Amino acid sequence: MSDDATELARAERHDLTMLLAGLGADDWARPTALPGWDVRDVAGHVISYDVIGWAGFARRMARARFRLARANDVGVALARELSPAQIVGQFRAHPRPVGLTTAFGGRLGLTDGLIHHQDIRRALDRPRVVPPERLAPALRFALWAPPLPGRRLARGLRLVATDLDVEWGQGSEVRGPAEALLMAVAGRAIAGELSGPGVPVLAARLG
Repeated sequence: MSDDATELARAERHDLTMLLAGLGADDWARPTALPGWDVRDVAGHVISYDVIGWAGFARRMARARFRLARANDVGVALARELSPAQIVGQFRAHPRPVGLTTAFGGRLGLTDGLIHHQDIRRALDRPRVVPPERLAPALRFALWAPPLPGRRLARGLRLVATDLDVEWGQGSEVRGPAEALLMAVAGRAIAGELSGPGVPVLAARLG
C-alpha cells in the first residue's frame, strides 16, 4: 500500500502542477473555500512541507507552538513572498512527496494533495473526473486520518459513494459522488451535491 499510495500521490501532484503552470494572474488570486486563502495560498500550502522536509517541519511546529493550523499559516505566509512561477518551480523540484507528506505510507500526501487540488479547481470552476484509483483511498483515509475532521464530521452517519464502491459508517445515510463526500468530510460545505436523511446533520456540523 505504501508504494502504491506514494505513486498515486506523485501522479496527483503532477496533475496539479500542470494545472498551476497554466494559470493566469487572475486565477492565482481567486478566493477558495478556505477562509482567507486564495489559489496561491492553497498551492503554497500544498508544497510547503515538502520544501522544508522533516527537520524543517519540526522547527515550524515549534514556532507554531505545536499547533498544526498555526504551522499551516506559517507556511502560507512564507509562500506569499513567492511569485506564482516560483511556487510552480517548487512543485517541479519536488515531484514526489518528501518529509511530512510521506506520512502514513504516502496517503497523507495523496489525500491532502487531492483535496487541495479540488479546492483550487472548484474555486476556478474547472471540474475534472478524479481518477478513481486515487479518489477511493483518499476518501477512506480522510474518514479517519488524525489531521482531518472526517471522523468527527461523519460520526453517526453512513456515507455511500454513488460512483465508487465505497461505504462507511452506520446511521443516517448521506449519498453522493465520492469527490463531494471527500470534500465534505474535509470540512467543505457542499451545497446540493449530497442527498439522504443524514445531510442536515452533516450540514450542521459543517456550519
